[in-house]
Amino acid sequence: MKSSEIRQQFLDFFQSKEHLLVPSAPLVVKNDPTLMFTNAGMNQFKDFFLGNETPKSKRVADTQKCLRVSGKHNDLEEVGIDTYHHTMFEMLGNWSFGDYFKEEAIAWSWELLTDVFKLDKDRLYITIFEGDQADGTKEDSEAYAIWKRIVKEDHILKCDKKDNFWEMGDTGPCGPCSEIHVDIRSKEEIAKVPGKDLVNKDHPQVIEIWNLVFIQYQRMANGKLEELPAKHIDTGMGFERLAMVIQGKQSNYDTDVFSPLIEKIGELSNKKYTQSDNQEDVSMRVIADHVRAISFAIADGQLPSNTGAGYVIRRILRRAVRYGYTFLGMDAAFIYQLVDVLAVQFVGVFPELVGQKEFISKVIQEEEASFLRTLSTGIKRLDAIKDELPSEQKELSGDKVFELYDTFGFPVDLTALIAQESGLSIDEKGFEAAMKKQKDRGKAAAESSTGDWTELLPSEKVQFLGYDNLSTSSRIVKYREVKDKKGTQVQLVLDATVFYPEGGGQVGDVGILTVGDEKIRVTDTKKENDLIIHFVDSVPKNVTAEVIGEVDQARRKEITKNHTSTHLLQSALKSVLGDHVAQKGSLVNEELLRFDFAHFSKLTDEEIQEVEDIVNAKIRENIPLEEQREIPIDEAISQGATALFGEKYGDNVRMITFDQNYSRELCGGTHVQSTGEIGLFKICSEQSVAAGVRRIEAVTSVGAQKLVNQQFELVKSVSDLLKNPKDVILALEGLINEKNELSKKVERFQQQAASLLKDELISKVENVNGVSLIIEQVEIDSADAMKQLAFDIKNKVDNLVLVLAADVGGKPMIAAMIADNLVADKSLNAGQLVRELAKEIGGGGGGQPFFATAGGKDITGLSSVVSKAKSLINLN
Repeated sequence: MKSSEIRQQFLDFFQSKEHLLVPSAPLVVKNDPTLMFTNAGMNQFKDFFLGNETPKSKRVADTQKCLRVSGKHNDLEEVGIDTYHHTMFEMLGNWSFGDYFKEEAIAWSWELLTDVFKLDKDRLYITIFEGDQADGTKEDSEAYAIWKRIVKEDHILKCDKKDNFWEMGDTGPCGPCSEIHVDIRSKEEIAKVPGKDLVNKDHPQVIEIWNLVFIQYQRMANGKLEELPAKHIDTGMGFERLAMVIQGKQSNYDTDVFSPLIEKIGELSNKKYTQSDNQEDVSMRVIADHVRAISFAIADGQLPSNTGAGYVIRRILRRAVRYGYTFLGMDAAFIYQLVDVLAVQFVGVFPELVGQKEFISKVIQEEEASFLRTLSTGIKRLDAIKDELPSEQKELSGDKVFELYDTFGFPVDLTALIAQESGLSIDEKGFEAAMKKQKDRGKAAAESSTGDWTELLPSEKVQFLGYDNLSTSSRIVKYREVKDKKGTQVQLVLDATVFYPEGGGQVGDVGILTVGDEKIRVTDTKKENDLIIHFVDSVPKNVTAEVIGEVDQARRKEITKNHTSTHLLQSALKSVLGDHVAQKGSLVNEELLRFDFAHFSKLTDEEIQEVEDIVNAKIRENIPLEEQREIPIDEAISQGATALFGEKYGDNVRMITFDQNYSRELCGGTHVQSTGEIGLFKICSEQSVAAGVRRIEAVTSVGAQKLVNQQFELVKSVSDLLKNPKDVILALEGLINEKNELSKKVERFQQQAASLLKDELISKVENVNGVSLIIEQVEIDSADAMKQLAFDIKNKVDNLVLVLAADVGGKPMIAAMIADNLVADKSLNAGQLVRELAKEIGGGGGGQPFFATAGGKDITGLSSVVSKAKSLINLN
């Protein structure tokens, strides 16, 4: 049976058991500070286990791309040496979120393995959790009883916490597990030693094939276990191992998952693969494994670099290059040629490889070529270092290891690998000390600790209202303290927020939370899994009180302009350079925008000017924003929307369009209502940041104005030095003075108009049962002016109930103001009122009981707002 058929049969089986099939999450993890890479099938479902999000289906199944190269889950050193460990692998899995539990999970796993895949029952062994005295947990007798009904009792083994208790991390959902192991040895070997004696003994032919995790506890920060209210199933089966067993092979590398890659490596290196443990065969296995990890990581947006996740990918690639160079005689770049073979294998499964095949190949080729330039020299230096060692010394000093890292780009594990082949070890502590000294880190960073959540309200998905409003009323759902070298911070989760969490390159909002008479600074906003977390200085005194959140409006406004400009920029780059341009990263804050994109040569001055001219032309066109917040992703893609590789999208997405023939993208960030708000766009720099990736930095609006002013001052100074006539400066001063006078006149006109409108509205007061009622559609130029008008009228009119509807810059807006005494005496609520009225304009809003606003999309509904307000307000 082909591996593609095995994968499909697994998915078909669980689909027949009413499981929803879902796509793999990206290999590179975002919005989760605990992970660099997806290392298990459950990662994308973490929020379901934590209760932060409700799944579309209580039963799901998939095949998930995983990478294990660092931290607790690290298989790197075994890769290529043994038969079944890999860096990148597929995890087949089925999940239940509070639906079925042990009975069904166990029965279905046995049915699939023995009835569908026809595995020999006598070769399968089961492990269950024996309990742990320190945790106060007992033997999993429930799982044992279920297994005993379908498996011979001598094939069920009881194992300790190390092997049969699964945990997400130091804290979080966890529980006992039942592993299924398979014995693929010959009958003669089985006759000598029964398989049960080799389970969990690292025997290459008695291996774990499937892990059934029964998530029934929550590990708290203090180490204690608490029972979960809902119990879940989380299973994971290694696809490559399954293919090995079903195809009757003794090594994963002998299956059709790896054989096409190994054949290609043999062809390129003119070496024959013999399925042995010689260095040539080990090298082929390492390269076949590593190219998968590298290619999928690049496809999902992680480029090789010198830090973080990028350094992990660079390490893996350099490790593969070194094996090819030393043992296969490959002194020129060749690994990039394997990408075509890999992409063909995953057509219809992981299409991101096919879609970016050329880009991935080019990045790998340039990385290979760069490292090969120093590899030969570095190996010679390492050989010299080894020769200089006294015969009794078996360890390379940390300083020498650091020299290889710093001068020749040798990752420490690569030096360790080469040293090991000569019977040497390395001084890792000495290396770390040298590294620390070079970076001048100073004092060691204090350990960080994260407290348990204090939960106040049932955890539900946070409402994000920041597209339409910059202030809102909410309640605290939960909070916790986080300690690090900077001190103690508090993280708050609100049931509704207008604070945009860092994501998609856009920085998080800052602002103020008002709780009673207490004002608390929001210093940052981030997304952790599916939670919007507000970073604040302290816990409010009254954690159950109403919270009024207000975003720093001026800052958000500049961020928004820069974000929209990245969309305009990407389309301009495609127009000038070609359709191969694809976003590879971005940074958007209030000061600048940074945009990384796929391109393999430096932009000329003419190309930069052309790109800049296109963007500014689109700004001058004042193109209105077209926003669709809940459009099916297939429909959005069919309409030409640009999606980012490596992003995890839901079934419904937000599509942002500025002229359907120019820019249409899937995006969760904030944007201007029309491009004219940006004002001006100016490119500051263009440079290379990685193989095949260029970076443009630019400024807009206020930032662009500052840049132009700086350049003008330079020209002005030069003019002064050259003794040029002063007429130009005098003329400029005249224009500035004239502008100031005109601004003052405009301001006076606006004040007069506002005063006349205020007086006109007051004259229309209708007295109903002692209440001063004003419900009108007005003409006004801004939301701020509308708010000011409402407060001015409140200061002049007692017992006021005011509803204003207005066309503000082509966008419908509603404001409601209710006197404080009426809020108390008649239970009137401005927030509830505007939320109901907003339905007439296709929008939403909210605020305080005495004052609230709403915005929408349908300008034609303003007259309906007025008539509906009169019917809604009960003044009896």
